[in-house]
Amino acid sequence: MKVAPAIITIGIIAAFAVHGRIAQPAHYNDFADHSALFGIPHAADVLSNAGFALIAICGWLTLRPHRSSDRLRAGWPGYRLFLIGLFLTAFGSAFFHLAPGNGRLTWDMLPIALAGAGLLVGVRGDTQPGSKTNPGSKTNFEAILLGLYATASVAWWVYTDRHGAGDLRPYLLLQVLPLLLIPLWQAIYRAPRTERIAFAAAMGLYVVAKVAEVLDHQIADTLQFVSGHTLKHLLATAATAAIVWGVTRRFSGSGGRKRA
Repeated sequence: MKVAPAIITIGIIAAFAVHGRIAQPAHYNDFADHSALFGIPHAADVLSNAGFALIAICGWLTLRPHRSSDRLRAGWPGYRLFLIGLFLTAFGSAFFHLAPGNGRLTWDMLPIALAGAGLLVGVRGDTQPGSKTNPGSKTNFEAILLGLYATASVAWWVYTDRHGAGDLRPYLLLQVLPLLLIPLWQAIYRAPRTERIAFAAAMGLYVVAKVAEVLDHQIADTLQFVSGHTLKHLLATAATAAIVWGVTRRFSGSGGRKRA
């Protein structure tokens, strides 16, 4: 059972390799939101990113004071990267949506990739046995390594896109792996039930958010008052709130982390 995450990771990488390059959809930057507010174009898509920054700040202020505690030390390097990536997502995505185009898309993709990398490292450090003397040392290295991979995955897309054959596979790997590995790690290593529920809710919300993104124009035409992409931002914000709540809850009340 403990080798399942490695097998799944290798399997996904192999499937991506066999599939060949995955390009950005041709009309990806044609968003349904054309609202304007106080001179801000695409205002709903731009302003709906604010929640990411608020969640990141709340998570940082709650978790950082406990970064050296036994309940967080191993996972903190990953959660730190996740929160930084989440905070930067608010600004990177807002900047992109002010004038959508591949030239700005890098600043939307990079912080999202960093957040995904940080989440993987954080949960892995939280759930798996590590060094008894310095449980954060291994995850510090993993956070740096996956942070570099996240940056390289976006750089690879930029390079291939400029040569007419954009390839999202390395970037998408950081979107897919958390959905599969996090619940598996939590099940294998018997993470606290509350945290498993919180992360399951977050994963579910994220999947619904991606569906809303794909149905951007259809949702806008149906609901009239909100587009699918704006809804995606709100659902993704709720997903990150569930993650942060799941981690910060261990420090509320008795703060115990009872395994289930």
